[in-house]
Amino acid sequence: MLTRSGINVCQPFVLKKPFVREATWGRVMRRWNSIELLNNGSAVRLLATSITTRDVLPKVINLYEGIKNGDRHSLAKAITLVESTRRDHKFQSEQLLSTILNKAAVSTRSRSHRSTFRIGLSGPPGVGKSTFLETFGMYILSQGHRVAVLAVDPSSSRSGGSILGDKTRMPQLSNQENAYVRPSPSRGTLGTYLAMNNLSSLLDNIIDLLSPCMVARNTNEAIILCEAAGYDVCLVETVGVGQSETMVAEMVDMFVLMVPPAGGDEIQGLKKGIVEISDLVIINKSDGAFQGAAIQAMTEYTSALKYLQPNTPVWKPRVIRVSAKSNVGIKETWDIIQEYCNVMRESGQFEKRRGEQRKLWMWTQIKNELMDRLKSDTAIRTMVEELEEKVFQGEMASGAAADYVVDRFTNKYRQ
Repeated sequence: MLTRSGINVCQPFVLKKPFVREATWGRVMRRWNSIELLNNGSAVRLLATSITTRDVLPKVINLYEGIKNGDRHSLAKAITLVESTRRDHKFQSEQLLSTILNKAAVSTRSRSHRSTFRIGLSGPPGVGKSTFLETFGMYILSQGHRVAVLAVDPSSSRSGGSILGDKTRMPQLSNQENAYVRPSPSRGTLGTYLAMNNLSSLLDNIIDLLSPCMVARNTNEAIILCEAAGYDVCLVETVGVGQSETMVAEMVDMFVLMVPPAGGDEIQGLKKGIVEISDLVIINKSDGAFQGAAIQAMTEYTSALKYLQPNTPVWKPRVIRVSAKSNVGIKETWDIIQEYCNVMRESGQFEKRRGEQRKLWMWTQIKNELMDRLKSDTAIRTMVEELEEKVFQGEMASGAAADYVVDRFTNKYRQ
């Protein structure tokens, strides 16, 4: 698919001469933010950067070659690149991801690629997710796999950085040659989109209208990069708070819920929605004094799952008791996961699920781009300040003000 500028947006971005020569940063940003409408009505962002193609492409190529060769340093730089909000970094990350996806598509058609599997793990704080991931990851390594762990870490509300530091909680796994552990700060996205410190409450309302619940920005792209680096099993650990679990379930092949050894009222306290999206329920800490409670919890979860609609018609969710500390149930957990993977692949549900996820994340990126444009529009920000005063005085409802801002914003780009 070509834009009128002659750029093929479906292939890696390659030009024989700089797309932007001597332009001011403001002009470059205006070029970046512009869009072209094609004959079929779809919109394509005009790619532009203040760095010449001669400067950009070697960086992208070097990163790609490093990732392809399994270089951890290149992988870390690439993930940092896709997490960045700088415009020039976004341009480079899009080049890199396009190249990786294009090569992956060619490998898939030639059947020369190694199959990958993505597992999401969630659960309440303190249930032992990191301890389990280290023990479980070490076992997967012993089976001849390469493991990547993307741990979405709770963030400091002041600095935005990780509080717990999952690398320090997985010291053994982090030092393995065939393992890669990457903690990503959630940056406050526990069931809501990341808001900048200076945004008004009205813009926060608009963010709720336009943005889905996010786990950590660009976690989905980080999975793609890890797989390109040769990690065939990718484990994504969530914060375990808010609605971030549903977003993880929409980027992985299998969603696993980890719960403590408890029953009765504590089981009732868990959200019904998170149990519904689970393909496997793990009851951790099933040892010592907690063993009796774990057995009771297993019975109650098994009974409860019978009344819930499964995610796929070919798989009924399982419940298993484990003790990550005592290394009990780890092999059995991997056996269940392999059985799930085989059933999903043989039925065709595996590729269908991934295809639906890719469509979902396309729309997620569209919404994120709209939010970026909304926050960077000076005229809209000025109007928001006036509306915020009316909302503060009680002259206007916050929802009505948010709708007004969205209407003005969309009308501006429609003209």
